[in-house]
Amino acid sequence: MGMDLMFTKTLCVSAIALATAAAAPAFARDQIKIVGSSTVFPFSTTVAERFGKSTEFKTPVVESTGSGGGLKLFCAGVGEDTPDITNASRRIKASEVQMCADNGVTDIVEAKIGYDGIVLANSKESGQLSISLGDLFMALAKDVPGEAGETTPNPYTMWNEINPDLPAVKIEVLGPPPTSGTRDAFVELAMEGGCKAVDWVKDLKKTDKNAYKALCHTIREDGAYVEAGENDNLIVQKLQANPAAFGIFGYSFLEQNSDAVQGSMINGVAPEFELIAEGDYPVSRSLYFYVKKAHVGEVAGIEQFLAEFTSEDAWGEEGYLADKGLIPMTEAEREQGAKAITGLMNLSM
Repeated sequence: MGMDLMFTKTLCVSAIALATAAAAPAFARDQIKIVGSSTVFPFSTTVAERFGKSTEFKTPVVESTGSGGGLKLFCAGVGEDTPDITNASRRIKASEVQMCADNGVTDIVEAKIGYDGIVLANSKESGQLSISLGDLFMALAKDVPGEAGETTPNPYTMWNEINPDLPAVKIEVLGPPPTSGTRDAFVELAMEGGCKAVDWVKDLKKTDKNAYKALCHTIREDGAYVEAGENDNLIVQKLQANPAAFGIFGYSFLEQNSDAVQGSMINGVAPEFELIAEGDYPVSRSLYFYVKKAHVGEVAGIEQFLAEFTSEDAWGEEGYLADKGLIPMTEAEREQGAKAITGLMNLSM
């Protein structure tokens, strides 16, 4: 009889334990976790702060890891120890989509949020630089193309050695590391844009894509280009301390520090809000974030956060993100994007 009672008690305890486990949330975390791009960081942080103040949800935690670093964390798997959202200042790569899939992250929502220009800036204590993409490539490439199809290690140490119209100042450019989406976009838009201006290099793209990319995308490593980490504000501070240096970062940081630094003219176009929005500025790109659908409904507030980010009050032409330097998409792009994002439409490459 005693054994029957003990068995019954054991069954009851087991049933209660099972019911409790079933009722408990799969994720103990109740705060959205966001990683990724340092360029998107100020926009994401602003939305997170507004969201935390205006809803019953906790303010999301936003970390600046760089686009590549963020996607690596995001694609590591599903679960409360992995991020819900990652910011990116370039589009996700097919190899990253595959990395996600390999780790069980199969349903991803892509959110394009607006546009940004990449600037070559310097201290206002110095003159404003006007430079072509071709000269900018020659200043920063590891190897430079010659006339007859050959390349040589970059010999230039002064800007005026490339073009006598440029200042007689040592080439010193502070910029983002390889994990940065800004670095990816800069080499694709600015470096490649200047590299392919050379006729034989343009032809090389058709005959040997790997050699073309290696030449056009590889930045010099002899000290003229200084990797300054993922903190764009730190680059701004260093430019103030060294008026002879230049820095590469997103337009929003130029906008926020316009009292101290100025953007260079590139191909005769200034990095100004309207000129970037209209596509006239040659070094501009789209900004994104990516959402892990498996976490929607598991971590409280993700859908509401998406609704806040895609509201006209946030990403609209008169929205608070434009005040921070985000270049808004067109009204039609925003309308279509908001439906896709809040409708949790799967990423399509």
